[in-house]
Amino acid sequence: MRLDKWLWAARFFKTRRLAVEAIEGGRVSVDGERVKPAKELRLGDSVSIRRPPFEYRVLVKGLEERRGPASAAAAMYEETAESRARRTVLAAEMKAMPQPRFPGRPTKKTRRDYERWLRSDED
Repeated sequence: MRLDKWLWAARFFKTRRLAVEAIEGGRVSVDGERVKPAKELRLGDSVSIRRPPFEYRVLVKGLEERRGPASAAAAMYEETAESRARRTVLAAEMKAMPQPRFPGRPTKKTRRDYERWLRSDED
């Protein structure tokens, strides 16, 4: 089965085109080697998928031609324990980081006050 089709069917990417772009961009490798979208996958292959900020390392457990429900897609691969642990730690670190606070779009009143302040500076 083609690598791009498998990534789409396993629900790592929403479309095959996105899967192809990731493969061509070097964000997907099979058994540690950079490959092309038409690479034939076999059961037991190790696939590394980098979707910043996370990286998935999975073993191919099934080859389905069609994209099915999420439960069927999850049965197509097995994520390594090391990969799962790294993703969990990174997710916790990201959650602990303070989020930047943007005040949002100014209201009409705020904009008018700002313009009034600018005009008063010119005088």
